[in-house]
Amino acid sequence: MLVLPYNFTCFYSILMADKQPKPVATPTKEAAPAAAAKPDKAGKEKKKRGKPRNYDLGSGVYRFSRTRMYHKKAVFKFLAKKTPKKVKPKKPITVEKPIGGEKNGGHRIVLLKKRRNYYPTADKIKKRPAKKLFSQHRRYTRPSLVPGTIVILLAGVQKGKRVVLLKRLNSGLLLITGPLKVNGCPLRRVSQNYVIATSTRLSLKGFKLPKHIDDSYFKRNKPKRTKKEDGDIFNQKKEAYKPSEQRKMDQKEVDKQLVEIINKHPEKKDVFRYLVAMFGLRSNQYPHRLKF
Repeated sequence: MLVLPYNFTCFYSILMADKQPKPVATPTKEAAPAAAAKPDKAGKEKKKRGKPRNYDLGSGVYRFSRTRMYHKKAVFKFLAKKTPKKVKPKKPITVEKPIGGEKNGGHRIVLLKKRRNYYPTADKIKKRPAKKLFSQHRRYTRPSLVPGTIVILLAGVQKGKRVVLLKRLNSGLLLITGPLKVNGCPLRRVSQNYVIATSTRLSLKGFKLPKHIDDSYFKRNKPKRTKKEDGDIFNQKKEAYKPSEQRKMDQKEVDKQLVEIINKHPEKKDVFRYLVAMFGLRSNQYPHRLKF
């Protein structure tokens, strides 16, 4: 067996590689001639976007790392570049004025904007409106308190009487009446907390309440206090409340309409007796067990 030296074998392999036929290169996508770009709707040719140099190889692993891309983009060249800040010229606060006289120094620095001569010791109290006034509060009434319902009064001079509910006023109070002819209860306001609503109701169809009867209608006019004089302190007497003629007329009108409505009721006798009778509890009677 013939053994050839190492240098000769390397030379022989190089010669044989040159004599072998070279493979014909097949046309690839990169080597293929670029197809003509298709025009879009506007008639302009679309630019063919190439593949980015840093792309995802799969499962979140990119071709180049962050440090590699930092050098490739040459970000370090742009970090030091900063736009200089524009310094606005400051307005002068003082000005130098010439002053005559030998011993006055010849000039003096004076403030352009003079300071105030008076400084208050305390800040003024600003009057701010309340967040929500009482007149702006929303009013809620129980669903059982419907106009025409006969209710039982629990407090006041007329407590224990059964009266007719006419209307809910803007202040949230209930406008009620006896009527005055039936049980002696006049037109008055009462809070819903001092009232028990019964299941008995009157149909107020056709009933017209005078428009001027509202919250201001029930306000009493307080007389102005006279100046204190000798001997007048004990002589003055409080005047008892007397209803005005207007209120008497309104009461008669409301009573007339309510009596007509009760007379049309099929059980009018029982309704009159019910309104006249006073409410009271006997022994072994509990209000939470009663059905009103």
